[in-house]
Amino acid sequence: MVDYLTGILMILGSIFCLVASVGVVRLPDALTRMHAATKAGTLGTGLLLIAEALYYRQLGISLRAATVIVLVLLTAPVAAHLIGRAFYRSGESLSDRTWIDELRSHKGKDIYNPSQKSLHVGRLVRRSLGKDVSLRRISKGVRPTH
Repeated sequence: MVDYLTGILMILGSIFCLVASVGVVRLPDALTRMHAATKAGTLGTGLLLIAEALYYRQLGISLRAATVIVLVLLTAPVAAHLIGRAFYRSGESLSDRTWIDELRSHKGKDIYNPSQKSLHVGRLVRRSLGKDVSLRRISKGVRPTH
């Protein structure tokens, strides 16, 4: 019975990895490619590692598989965010299939400028604080001043 479950998980994991690789090749811009690689690739990898842990049924292998799954779940979203952020800041055009660009109004406004080693805080941060505060430009963080 466990062999059947292992086989099903391996087939599903392989299908998700295949979908991720096809998405990376076929999708039009880096943001959509990144999305396909992150979502389907993470799920496919997790299913394959679960299948491995079920097949071998040893504590050491199961713990390694669980560790790798946790690491993939923690690092894949961060890597995808950084890739998407770098793509967006590079000025490359989005696909014509992209209908909503929520960052268009903030384009060209850097929140962090590494050459000046300071933070530039705009209306977006003020709104997120939930009160009308004036924010100073400082080097080690954002401190609201009243």
